[in-house]
Amino acid sequence: MSTAGQVIRCRAAVAWEAGKPLVIEEVEVAPPQEMEVRVKILFTSLCHTDVYFWEAKGQTPMFPRIFGHEAGGIVESVGEGVIDLKPGDHVLPVFTGECKECKPCKSEESNICDLLRINTDRGVMLNDGKSRFSIKGKPIYHFVGTSTFSEYTVTHVGSLAKINPAAPLDKVCVLSCGISTGLGATLNVAKPKKGSTVAIFGLGAVGLAAAEGARIAGASRIIGVDLNSKRFEEAKKFGVTEFVNPKEHDKPVQEVIAEMTDGGVDRSVECTGSINAMISAFECVHDGWGVAVLVGVPNKDDAFKTHPMNFLNERTLTGTFFGNYRPRSDLPAVVEKYMNKELELEKFITHSVPFAQINKAFEYMLKGDGLRCIIRMDA
Repeated sequence: MSTAGQVIRCRAAVAWEAGKPLVIEEVEVAPPQEMEVRVKILFTSLCHTDVYFWEAKGQTPMFPRIFGHEAGGIVESVGEGVIDLKPGDHVLPVFTGECKECKPCKSEESNICDLLRINTDRGVMLNDGKSRFSIKGKPIYHFVGTSTFSEYTVTHVGSLAKINPAAPLDKVCVLSCGISTGLGATLNVAKPKKGSTVAIFGLGAVGLAAAEGARIAGASRIIGVDLNSKRFEEAKKFGVTEFVNPKEHDKPVQEVIAEMTDGGVDRSVECTGSINAMISAFECVHDGWGVAVLVGVPNKDDAFKTHPMNFLNERTLTGTFFGNYRPRSDLPAVVEKYMNKELELEKFITHSVPFAQINKAFEYMLKGDGLRCIIRMDA
């Protein structure tokens, strides 16, 4: 029986207030409007960004809200004007979009879409400034245009990557945020040559994805840098060959790495958001050709301080957003890397819980237990 054009009632995990456990509620999900798509979410996972905004650390608090932005699902129905997707298509919702019409989308130099770039302060749809979620007529706010902690969600068509229907959604769903960010930071931005040396700052899920990128690229040495030595054993699975804990040295970590590598690494990728790690990541690359890539999001008052000679000595500092991937154009090929066994995703997935136990996923994340927890929507 078709549900197209009708309001769907389904379960969603609603955050009623900051830092309080999510509550499984019955919500009404309105049909998609022009250039919108309604998606049945089958699997979603928890990313640190969800926790950050749930704790109300990152924005003007906006509640009640449905969080979630790493997921895989199937198109249920499409709104007027949608021609790229049809019911039954397998998709990954993405927190940033690709409208294909704006200046950045038409350029070959950016993946930061003017229309659909991430906006954590917007809790409504672009089309009419209203939410598609409600409980007994009371609107529930969206999150980064995805809100995947709901059995059905509505997104802009530009925020959905259509993927190979043979790809297992319970694995590839992790590609819609952190894993692609780290992987792309290395493969698309740092671009280490085969045999080169790479330092990765921060060995959480994003940093380990950056290490995985270095492994795929054929780096000869991958040096992991983290303040938590317990992460070192796990990191070996992702190609990390050596480890440095800055707390165990009485000199700046960039000096330690320079000594280990005869003057510095060829590439570094910073995945912590710590301003000190950012500076170290830049200053540990070799002069003449070294490239440092910043991925982590700093605090708003942070300032980057280094001597200008570091630039004049031909070191390069750059940053990346979502690993320079365009969601609609590039993510399908990343899924194919997994399908072709070039990219391993299983090792990123350390836990799995039924939807009814979604708060357990938050507990794992808050304890720093594991990397990614898959939330099964049908359970």
